[in-house]
Amino acid sequence: MFTRGTPMLWVPSGYFTMALTYMMLTSVTSIMFKNLGMDNGQAAQYASYLILAYTIKPLFAPFVEMYRTKKFFVLCSQLIIAAGFAGVALAMSLPDYMAIMVFLFGVLSLVGATQDIASDGVYVTSLDAPTQSLFCGIQSLSWNIGPIVASGGMVYLSGWLHTQYFHHAAGSFGAEWIDAWRIIFFLVAAIIVVAALWHARVMPDGAKAENAPTSVAQAAFLLKDSFVTFFQKRDVWLMIGFAFLFRLSIGLLEKIGPFFMVDPVAQGGLGLSNEMLGLIYGTYGLIAVLVGSLLGGLFVAKRGLKSTLFVLCCAVNIPNVTFLLMSIWQPQNLVVICAGVAIEKFFFGFGSVGFMIYLMQQLAPGKYTTTHYAFGTGLMGLCMMVTGVVSGHLQQALGYVHYFWLVMAATIPSFLITWYAPFHQKS
Repeated sequence: MFTRGTPMLWVPSGYFTMALTYMMLTSVTSIMFKNLGMDNGQAAQYASYLILAYTIKPLFAPFVEMYRTKKFFVLCSQLIIAAGFAGVALAMSLPDYMAIMVFLFGVLSLVGATQDIASDGVYVTSLDAPTQSLFCGIQSLSWNIGPIVASGGMVYLSGWLHTQYFHHAAGSFGAEWIDAWRIIFFLVAAIIVVAALWHARVMPDGAKAENAPTSVAQAAFLLKDSFVTFFQKRDVWLMIGFAFLFRLSIGLLEKIGPFFMVDPVAQGGLGLSNEMLGLIYGTYGLIAVLVGSLLGGLFVAKRGLKSTLFVLCCAVNIPNVTFLLMSIWQPQNLVVICAGVAIEKFFFGFGSVGFMIYLMQQLAPGKYTTTHYAFGTGLMGLCMMVTGVVSGHLQQALGYVHYFWLVMAATIPSFLITWYAPFHQKS
């Protein structure tokens, strides 16, 4: 696993960079919007719209096959993303910064979706099935570090900069948060530049598809053909349902969980600062998700995906009850709050391994492996977008306690579709 030329050199950094980009655009932006004065409904809605590009990314997939190599697209997209985040930081100094910033975020989401397609393409075409299984835990772990660094480290640093460096009031919301978030976006840009330089040295080119297009017309034909062959797969609608519904409750929880942590106690929240939110997610949450991802990968490797998938589904969904319990009791003890987050993150890391392996080994195989894998992750993105757009408005209408009851009810479709998920490919 650690020999020269091993995927260990580029799988962890590649999936971390993908996740960092995705989470900064679709999750951390919601916290930033809230800091800038938006209500929960608007903050969650605007951030969720940025998932759209990730949802429609299968439309880009055939064009990734046309020119150069998949590695070329990975490097180009990462450099553009870095420049884009730096541009966001600079735009925040302008009078009409919000409109410019939202436009840049929209462009970055398109480039980030292209990065995902190319990076996944390198993974599924450079590694055979046994190696994919061997590295599935590392892949999932590395991706899960991205949300922790973004939602944990960057959020913590934003709060520290806001209060300790720029000396603004801790409980304030409004334009004074611009100073802190500008530095955050410059820092993220620098991290992604470093990742691109590293990948230029160690990432393989990735194999081209058997029928890689040579023109736009041929790419359009292959896109159409990829849709036709996708829907010809046996039990395809069950696999589509699995890709869309497996993380349904997570989609409802993803943005509202952090809002719950920072909202005042009088509004049903826990009243934490950005620093404490980032600290909890970036320490206990990080440790929990790393351990969970590693153990989840070992669990699947030892027992096989088919016999463990429903257990993994339970691991992803049932621990969401910790947020329901915290919303009922509103604990002020940080040990209890940290324990609730750690439990949810551990089991999310443990169970999410099964989702990615299922897409790779059951949904993606065939004539258009890269494109069909992108279909699967795009369906997951659609779920995250739809649930994210409505989540803030639902929470405002229901209150936190009733909203988290809704989150638990949303686990039922996940259990049903996982129970009936088909296995037609040998793994």
